[in-house]
Amino acid sequence: MNEQMTLFERDVPRPLPARMRPQTIDEIVGQQHLLGEGKVLRRIIEQDQVSSMIFWGPPGVGKTTLAGVIANQTRARFINFSAVTSGIKDIRKVMQQADESRRFGEKTIVFVDEIHRFNKAQQDAFLPFVEKGSIILIGATTENPSFEVNGALLSRCKVFVLKGLSEQDIVQLLHRALRSPEGFGDQTIIIDDDVLRLIAAFANGDARAALSTLEMAVLNGDFEEGVTTVTKETVEECTSKKSLLYDKDGEEHYNLISALHKSMRNSDPDAAVYWLARMLEAGEDPLYVARRVTRFASEDVGLADPRALELAVAAYQACHFIGMPECSVHLTQAVIYMALAPKSNSMEKAYLSARKDAIEQIAEPVPLVIRNGVTNLMREIGYGEGYQYAHDTEDKLTNMQCLPDSLEGRVYYEPTNQGVEQRCRERLEQIKAWKKAHRQEK
Repeated sequence: MNEQMTLFERDVPRPLPARMRPQTIDEIVGQQHLLGEGKVLRRIIEQDQVSSMIFWGPPGVGKTTLAGVIANQTRARFINFSAVTSGIKDIRKVMQQADESRRFGEKTIVFVDEIHRFNKAQQDAFLPFVEKGSIILIGATTENPSFEVNGALLSRCKVFVLKGLSEQDIVQLLHRALRSPEGFGDQTIIIDDDVLRLIAAFANGDARAALSTLEMAVLNGDFEEGVTTVTKETVEECTSKKSLLYDKDGEEHYNLISALHKSMRNSDPDAAVYWLARMLEAGEDPLYVARRVTRFASEDVGLADPRALELAVAAYQACHFIGMPECSVHLTQAVIYMALAPKSNSMEKAYLSARKDAIEQIAEPVPLVIRNGVTNLMREIGYGEGYQYAHDTEDKLTNMQCLPDSLEGRVYYEPTNQGVEQRCRERLEQIKAWKKAHRQEK
């Protein structure tokens, strides 16, 4: 049965990305920071000095391809593991075989695609064999290995960061596919560079997506007298809508919200609206964005413009009431307002400073003078004794101490001179001057 299936599969043409998969370092497009002449990863592969490593990068940038190149150029047994289908028993069986091979001087390279899908127990199964050198582990992941790979295993692996391919890289790859016998080299295909750049833009740095799109466009192109013509309209019909690089549970989720937050903080409304659109069009929950904008309104604007918080809360409510796509305009209004508002992080600084004292200092009791003496016993032992009611004074101020003795004079809130907070600064200076002048009355 298996042999029959194998024979049948031989007649099925392989997809273009599989046919065009590089077999040597020189055939790999992109990643010149790692694979250029004299670069560290190239030297490691060429000198057959491969040690355990993790390839981290977005989809379609060559992680599996690099593992295949290592398999072709290294003098080692090569085992390909799937994090989706392999269990702990499978891992231990292969590890024991590798241990036996090591005794006879044979190296074993174990490649694990999507290593972030392995749970802790599965990752732990590799650890002792990596430690004693029975295997060389090569893992590939689209997720930040700092969060997805066990610390003990990660510390024994060199992490190489692979970058998304540039538009120029992908256009070069598409030209190669059109010329190569493994691609469409035996066909006559007319396709303009503008169309290739359109495919490259759609692919968003993903070589596999680019080659798949090219293959689909060629199959759907206009064929006449042995010539296939691929137009912009052909590509647009094949792609229909750009698939944005985004994973609401992955690192890119945090990268994009960080980009939005920092663009608003940098008073750049154009960048802020762009990152907002990237998130919303990729399917992000608008309420999540609205919550982060609400946080920003106090963390980065604060009393420099108190209306920022009102607008952020209103935008959240609007998102809750009507949802996407209609609420995109409310979030745009809030994001642009935050970007243009005067900036102050005095709220954040005040809280973090007070938090530090609250955690690290001795938890002193509340001063008796500001405790509520609601029972006779409380009043007898001094609760509320000496309390000064500010509303009964002419200036609506008193010189009463409200902080514990060990923190007397501590300053947490330091207003800026931005926007409306300038008035807060002036008022606070007046209050401090009054208290200093009336200190002797304490």
